[in-house]
Amino acid sequence: MLDVALRAGVSPETLRKIESGRVATPAFPTIAAIAEVLGLSLDDLWSNATKASDDATRQEVGASHMLPST
Repeated sequence: MLDVALRAGVSPETLRKIESGRVATPAFPTIAAIAEVLGLSLDDLWSNATKASDDATRQEVGASHMLPST
């Protein structure tokens, strides 16, 4: 992690906060720099982020159908 943070030009603490979700909306240049260091395209990141969001929404909707009606 230290190597990735330093190569991306961010502090290791910032990278830890992004990974743990303590930074809800990291700056675009920060994400772009981390993606470049990891060899990921921004298109791939966006695709994975939207897929994860869609999956979470489906799980929430599915769970709400299991609630007993009042």
